[in-house]
Amino acid sequence: MGRIPRIVILGAGYGGIVTAIRLQKELNYNEADVTLVNKHDYHYITTHLHMPAAGTDKPENARVDITKLIDEYKIDFVKSTVTQIKLDDQKIILEDSAISYDYLVIGLGGEPETFGIPGLQEYAMNIRSINSVRLIREHIEYQFAKYKREPHRLDYLTFVVGGAGFTGIEFIGELADRIPRLCAEFDVDPSLVRIYNIEAAPTVLPGFDSELVEYAMKVLEDKGVTFKIATAIQECTPQGVILATGEEIRSSTVIWTGGIRGNRMLAEAGLETMRGRVVVDPYLRTKEYENVYVIGDCSIVMNPEGRPYPPTAQIATQQGQTCSYNLVASIRNAPLKEFKFQNKGVVASLGKGEAIGVVGKYKMKGATAAFMKKLVDMRYLFIIGGIPLVLRKGRL
Repeated sequence: MGRIPRIVILGAGYGGIVTAIRLQKELNYNEADVTLVNKHDYHYITTHLHMPAAGTDKPENARVDITKLIDEYKIDFVKSTVTQIKLDDQKIILEDSAISYDYLVIGLGGEPETFGIPGLQEYAMNIRSINSVRLIREHIEYQFAKYKREPHRLDYLTFVVGGAGFTGIEFIGELADRIPRLCAEFDVDPSLVRIYNIEAAPTVLPGFDSELVEYAMKVLEDKGVTFKIATAIQECTPQGVILATGEEIRSSTVIWTGGIRGNRMLAEAGLETMRGRVVVDPYLRTKEYENVYVIGDCSIVMNPEGRPYPPTAQIATQQGQTCSYNLVASIRNAPLKEFKFQNKGVVASLGKGEAIGVVGKYKMKGATAAFMKKLVDMRYLFIIGGIPLVLRKGRL
């Protein structure tokens, strides 16, 4: 190129931050200019957000300052919001400036998928960021305070969670643990509180076998959760939700965890998308531009059976590792490496001391799975920040 190539990474989620960290280790000085763009000056650990949302942990424990993860002599960090991606011009428009690139990594994260259900956008809350979980936690506490002032309003003590995937189930487990403490704090009869989990699919936690699913549901039901499975939300209103069966659940707190779609900016940039996500080639590049990589929630990677892998933190982390390898290879005119997802196992928390999991051929539940969940979390902390971050954030 006649000059030092410029790599721009959009988004410091799992894929983006791992790409940046690997590049700073693998690139030599003056081999490339690397810029990381993110709208916050911190990386947040999405798989922890259900805890501060329910109020069982502090939001600060789910975030890590980006400057503590990157070497600012090797990575330029720009705190700004992306407003437009101009692929033909190889330029990114930010809210306050513009930046050009030779190689682009798009890891902007997803947006809530509402499936066109009326009212969800306006009246439901989402577990998507540090600020959103602060809002949910404070909102929940406020409902108990309001109930003490208006004891005829049982909708203040009714909580509806739409979606029974990982985020929904893990949040419900934490919320069910928090309710007894809130009842004691606000002097509220615990028998008045209702937690509903509503899922349109025929089962909760798709991907787990029936034995583990039954265990998870039993644990949560014993904590006071009511499941409505194979039942869709037809509409979300200021008064609660209306189900496809016609039943209305009056609630002042509706939290939607029913799925994500990609980022609208990819389609706006002219890329072919499916629900806002881009089908990438074996090297994680777009089919339109060989110098543009898409990772994380914005990408679709097909499994050997031809179905898309679910967008998880695990797959985004591995994409970041492959993406950084291929960027270095491109700069050095070396062969690229195909992305091969290696499933390290999945663990779903069900609240304090409870979880279900599958690692390899082994199924786990209860305290054993809960311990494995903590090991998985600490492994990620080690990947991005080494032993110092594990000691600072990891907890057994």
